[in-house]
Amino acid sequence: LRRSTSSNETTPTAALVCVSLIMRSSSHPVPMAAARAASMLLLCSSWASSPAARTTSLLSAEAFSSVASRTAPAFARPLTVRAPRHRCRPRRYPRYLSPSPSCVLPSLALSVATAAASDTDAVFPPFDNLEEYTAYISGDRSALPLGFATGTASGTFVPVEAPSMGKLPIKGTVLYLTEGPTDSWAAVFTKNKFPGSPVKVGRARLSSGGPIQAIVVNNKVSNVCSGGDGEADSELVCDAVASALALGEGGKDAGKLVLPSSTGVIGWRLPAKELAEDVVPKAVANLQSESAHDAARDIMTTDRYPKLRSKTLSNGARLVGIAKGAGMIEPNMATMLCYVMTDADVPKSTLQSMLSSAVNDSFNSISVDGDESTSDTTVVISSRKVPTDDDALLKEFEEALTEITKGLSADLVRNGEGTGHVMRISIGNFPGSDADARRLGRHIANSPLFKCAVSGNDPNTGRLAGAIGSFMGKFFEEAVLDDLTVTLGGRAIFGSNKFILEGDDVERELSDHMKEAQLGEVDEYPRHQKFVEIGLDFGDENGGDGSATVLGSDLTKEYVSVNADYRS
Repeated sequence: LRRSTSSNETTPTAALVCVSLIMRSSSHPVPMAAARAASMLLLCSSWASSPAARTTSLLSAEAFSSVASRTAPAFARPLTVRAPRHRCRPRRYPRYLSPSPSCVLPSLALSVATAAASDTDAVFPPFDNLEEYTAYISGDRSALPLGFATGTASGTFVPVEAPSMGKLPIKGTVLYLTEGPTDSWAAVFTKNKFPGSPVKVGRARLSSGGPIQAIVVNNKVSNVCSGGDGEADSELVCDAVASALALGEGGKDAGKLVLPSSTGVIGWRLPAKELAEDVVPKAVANLQSESAHDAARDIMTTDRYPKLRSKTLSNGARLVGIAKGAGMIEPNMATMLCYVMTDADVPKSTLQSMLSSAVNDSFNSISVDGDESTSDTTVVISSRKVPTDDDALLKEFEEALTEITKGLSADLVRNGEGTGHVMRISIGNFPGSDADARRLGRHIANSPLFKCAVSGNDPNTGRLAGAIGSFMGKFFEEAVLDDLTVTLGGRAIFGSNKFILEGDDVERELSDHMKEAQLGEVDEYPRHQKFVEIGLDFGDENGGDGSATVLGSDLTKEYVSVNADYRS
């Protein structure tokens, strides 16, 4: 390693060959880590020397990558090197950024995928402050899959509809496939009858079956039913992204390789010119291939903290999901945007089926306030870098996708505007379909009286029973509820058409359960992952096969305050 710092252009090659031989002889993680460190040191030390040395280093690293991919243990992710068309000057040596057409001198670039990248847990640990939470979801846990880069930037605009408000901030985020377009992508959009213009454009992209290479997201303005031509505004921003990234060799349809998303105030015109001429170029210049954290942070609106989940498969393929959403949360889907990036090579038709199923079990099973948004979008996009072509791997991928979407959907409710508690309503043996069971769960979650009771840690079981009876009386009038059992915090509170309440001790136990699940209504981090647990079992004799788990939030003064002052 000491010798590798010399200007001898053959030394990096020789050293990398030696490191690879070490790897062949052992699957122990220490040699693997040493190999990664040695490779990076060698590449960086030789980059500043002659062009021949740079080429030698890249070729040596490619050889190392080939060896590593065949010899590394399952938990290790081999170093990956690619040579895009351009390289930006690094912000701090030796960090090499993703390609940016704004750079003057084209050159080779490196993109290093973190070996043995960490994953987020299905259930997060508790956090005491924002710093702990940020540290947890950033670093290796936010490492991007192979073939992805993200960039974000800020700008300002003056809303045409409310110019007296002056200049307002707006952010743009670009998700970029660095090695070309992909036809392996899938999406699910809102069913609201007044969909946003980006949703209309996205539906057209999806139905055409064409590939995409980038996603552009703006916050602050949702581009819904505005006075201008919203679809043309979305396309203008897509064209700006395509131009900045030199997509499609600069053809007139290059903008169709970009998928738009917007979130924010409904009814305002999209500041397309400001986004296209200022924000998008800066976001492209800021592209990096290391972490999804900044993208998760900068797509937020009234969210209090970013939401990110990740999972690595046994074959090394990786999924990283980010989402935003805090209010107008009741799917189909919620006021939410979600993007799952993966390098697993999954066919488009399979990907669409898996995503639709995962959305039903996650984003279509949550509610904060019962209002369905006009902009909901969930996208999964693959760079197709890691073969995932057998049934076992596809099943593992589907399970990982469901885990990520369920985790993110729970994060959305937990981060809901003014949320102080998250209710988890589990329904079994429902005398109807799973979809009907979900409707009942959402009816309970959306009961204003019960939501307020939960907010005050008041185990007002009568409000819960009233919500159940109201739904069943309206939609399942013939159902027999003699066997219905209702639990709160694991304790039976209703059965055989009677409450099971046994004095002050039970009252305190139920209230304590709610207090234990309480969150900070204005906290900028999730304290814990606990729920107010509500169970409904309709019994074997008079019940059916329907089942569902629905997440909902309470109703607090903070929710009213946030939404009363939303635009100002």
